Amino acid sequence: MDQTDMLILAELSENSRITMKELGGKVYLTGQAAASRVAKLVDTGVIEGYSIKVNQAKLGCMMHVFITIFTNSHNHQPLLAFIQMQGHYILNNYKISGDGCYLLECRFPSNEHIDQFLDGLSEHANYKISIVIKRS
Repeated sequence: MDQTDMLILAELSENSRITMKELGGKVYLTGQAAASRVAKLVDTGVIEGYSIKVNQAKLGCMMHVFITIFTNSHNHQPLLAFIQMQGHYILNNYKISGDGCYLLECRFPSNEHIDQFLDGLSEHANYKISIVIKRS
């Protein structure tokens, strides 16, 4: 990987729908050369896929929270099954070390939905919740 590849990754991270001609212009290559570079990045596994960024607030999920989970037992399957069933609220689920066992990033439509989620979660684990006030 060289500097041009890094520039390509930065541009694709900002807009993965950019045309290869536009991408080439931004990284000082022809469209065909940019397309070849992107294909190589895909083939080598550097680029694993493309995705969209969804505005959760516009979908009605105004409450953005992080939940640190502290498991009660060594058997995490019931907890993980609960988390999977509640997947529509969960943006990311990280297994972590340090303070807690799992860190959930979630979006909820209301405090009532958070309360219901936490009631179910408390059957499987202890938790600490942090509510996002503002993204900096």
